Amino acid sequence: MSLIKSISGIRGTIGGKVNDNLTPLDVVKFASAFGTWLQNTQNKKNLTLVIGRDARISGGMVSSLVTATLQGLGINVVDLGLSTTPTVEIMVPELNADGGIILTASHNPKQWNALKLLNGKGEFINGEDGAKVLALAESEDFNYAEVDDLGTYETREDAFDIHIRQILDLPMVDVEAIKAKKFKVVLDAVNSTGGIAIPMLLDKLGCETVKLYCEPNGQFPHNPEPLKEHLGDICELVKKENADLGIVVDPDVDRLALIDEKGEMFGEEYTLVAVADYLLKHKKGAAISNLSSSRALRDVAENHGSEYFASAVGEVNVVNLMKEKNAVIGGEGNGGIIYPDLHYGRDSLVGAALFLTHLAKENKTVSELRAGYPEYFMGKKKIELTPEIDVDDILAKMEKEYQNEQVSTIDGVKIDFEKNWVHLRKSNTEPIIRIYTEAHSQEEADKLGDDIIAKIKSLI
Repeated sequence: MSLIKSISGIRGTIGGKVNDNLTPLDVVKFASAFGTWLQNTQNKKNLTLVIGRDARISGGMVSSLVTATLQGLGINVVDLGLSTTPTVEIMVPELNADGGIILTASHNPKQWNALKLLNGKGEFINGEDGAKVLALAESEDFNYAEVDDLGTYETREDAFDIHIRQILDLPMVDVEAIKAKKFKVVLDAVNSTGGIAIPMLLDKLGCETVKLYCEPNGQFPHNPEPLKEHLGDICELVKKENADLGIVVDPDVDRLALIDEKGEMFGEEYTLVAVADYLLKHKKGAAISNLSSSRALRDVAENHGSEYFASAVGEVNVVNLMKEKNAVIGGEGNGGIIYPDLHYGRDSLVGAALFLTHLAKENKTVSELRAGYPEYFMGKKKIELTPEIDVDDILAKMEKEYQNEQVSTIDGVKIDFEKNWVHLRKSNTEPIIRIYTEAHSQEEADKLGDDIIAKIKSLI
């Protein structure tokens, strides 16, 4: 079964049987549910939605289905065509639209696609609203428009220009400082829409771009999740080209990974750390990440006299805490940068512009910049339990076992020790506890994970 319904949208593999995979009927049903929910909650006629898609092979088909369904409900559609997640998020308020749908399965392989749902602010809908959309999809309580009331359809080709202009207008993006450095950048856009948007941005910043996998044809040349084991080609090309750095984005361009001038990974956890370091030098305020992100962000924030807070895992949760704390910067350790002066969404374009500003002003190489941050290593393990075991009871026992340490239970159980931490999260679909650790060496992080697994087993 490869159809996953969640509060933030629906994703699945193309083809197969209805309700088991992401078939045309599932796309229509879910688009109908979201459109109907908007109509039920908005006190006006003539609703408008913005849609955009990444370059994956099924994108054109899914976009056609979504567009026709919304028009069938009497909703007007503004189609950005090939776009990015942050660009669609920018354009919803820019066009005073009532919501948006992004057609992307993010870092999932090419057989996957998804519908991600945005409210009128261009932000992901919250859990309560998502549950209502799911309920509507199950009930199929839809009322389509009559022929004279069908929605209109228009396309926009200026969305990238608008997005990039807003980035360049940000006071913290120093265009002239970046231009003076004439950076040479290798870009791996995994043959999706980052291959269009990122070179446009780099050109405006006076950078030379060496393109690798930048043809937006949806044929991903490697696993599209921007992790070290998938990025050997760009690491080699950065060295071959004597480039200043490499930039890697995922198919929908909301995750940013960096490569230093030696062809080494900067570390996806450290994208946010570096950007926060730059911003917090100039403005005191809170920095936010989720409970499974690196402690390095906390260290950098405290170094600048700023506060750090951790949210439950999930972009919506990070954004909610950022708003509550009026944060200067936030994001996730997967390379997701959320800069509220632009918008409340993960955005590789603004992340790249802020990082390049920081790099230019520090007058260092990327490897020198990275060497200045606290060194942490992360481990990821899991323990599979039998179905009859109460996972919540196990987590409660672990909380009690470590009650003398700093413990958070807003999302599973996070235990902060003096020099390391462990985060236990249960799977929503399987009797599994996922175990995330961080320490000052990989061996220590892995040993902590093993020790925690042994402790869990002792409590069963």
